[in-house]
Amino acid sequence: MSNVSVRVYRNNDVLRVIGLIPQGHIHMRLILVLRDQVIVLQEAAISAIVRAYVNIVGHPTRRAIEYIQVKLSERDKKFGYAEYQLIESDKSEEEIIAEWGRIII
Repeated sequence: MSNVSVRVYRNNDVLRVIGLIPQGHIHMRLILVLRDQVIVLQEAAISAIVRAYVNIVGHPTRRAIEYIQVKLSERDKKFGYAEYQLIESDKSEEEIIAEWGRIII
């Protein structure tokens, strides 16, 4: 991740949030209209964000969770799901906070 630019967006940088299922599709898209760009997320990414939010905010002590991209074989994936999924990593909360806590400050 060292060659990837990190941007932190504050609430006042988010101009609009739009959720929709496009015509002819069955999966949701989430559109973030930011001051400097528009980001469109597909449903699998949205689901990972929701899982992360619920797992931290809804838990009395949990402070971090990480989901990583995994390519599933046809045998391992559920019908109707993409082969690439975001699955919970084995990293501890402390490892995640140590890695990302100093980046986003």
